[in-house]
Amino acid sequence: MPYGRAGFWITIAGISALFGALHGYLLNGGPSPVGIFYGTCIGLLTIAYERGVFFSGYGKRLRRLPTLAYLAAAEASLLLVILLGLALTGSVVWTLGLTDKSFLEAVTPKISTIPYALVVSALLVSALRVRDLIGSETFASLIVGRYHRPVSEERVFLFLDLIGSTTYAERHGDLAAQELLKAVFSVIAEPVRRHRGQVDDYVGDQVIISWPFARGVEKFRCVACIFAIRETLRSNRETWVSQFGFVPELRAALHGGSVVTAEVGVDRHKIAYFGDVMNATARLEGLCRETGKPVLISDAVLARLPALPDGIEAEALGPHCLRGRSEAMVVHALAEQRVRKTAEQSNSSAETEAECVSAVLGLVARAG
Repeated sequence: MPYGRAGFWITIAGISALFGALHGYLLNGGPSPVGIFYGTCIGLLTIAYERGVFFSGYGKRLRRLPTLAYLAAAEASLLLVILLGLALTGSVVWTLGLTDKSFLEAVTPKISTIPYALVVSALLVSALRVRDLIGSETFASLIVGRYHRPVSEERVFLFLDLIGSTTYAERHGDLAAQELLKAVFSVIAEPVRRHRGQVDDYVGDQVIISWPFARGVEKFRCVACIFAIRETLRSNRETWVSQFGFVPELRAALHGGSVVTAEVGVDRHKIAYFGDVMNATARLEGLCRETGKPVLISDAVLARLPALPDGIEAEALGPHCLRGRSEAMVVHALAEQRVRKTAEQSNSSAETEAECVSAVLGLVARAG
């Protein structure tokens, strides 16, 4: 299990245990180990349900309902999960001999416990949905106020752009294009989490991902993330073709350096980045179209990588003058070695075939 995911569940368990202790303090004359155990189990079960660990298909069907029907069904479902959790936890407590109650008393929750558990669970679920909406690291930064004052820091940025999305929208309409983007963005999320990046923003058909510089270059995470995303898209080829008629492809640009990070906004707060690095990365992504290379990386990032992932190689493209920048940027293209070898083999085969045709024509001419 990745550290980030393990850390998430450990945090949820700790918060749930605290609410279990608070329940004992408010309603039972003081916290107790059994009360803390109840709180931990209920919290974990509730969040596991909300995260789709179990009954994921049911949760997806609920989200398709109209808003009012969804809210009513979601609250009723949450209540059922809590009641089931209380009964299961009570049976465990009774089986372990941690209570003097009868089995029926142990699995039957107190009336006062149900609204408390419902309110606490709703608070946890709401907080997690806000966290999902703005990103886990952004959520944590807003909570602790890390960027109340602007901070200068080094970050690596990955700009991903979906190739052909505009053409797809023209052929199939904006709603169909939105379904395509939603599906692609959903697939991107897991590789980004696995390589400890964070999705900072979605701009049309573009995704902006970043890492603190040291974390991004450590174990070449920023590069490995790109090719993990590309491989994930390719591995589900049949699904993409059946649903959308083609396999999505992405252009990718990696650049990094010093930026100013600050919390901005009044009614709606967000963490924003300021500096030439952001503009340069956007221009580098545009250079993918001009060079015909799907993945480009600046020398500023490549030079600080300890190595490249196995099977990935860099091709030097030299300095390029990017629009809006006075200084040229040294750029490299990244590609999987097997792709290049296949292309080289194809070129070699074509050259050999051409040579054979030329030789045959020469023989025919001499025979004539």
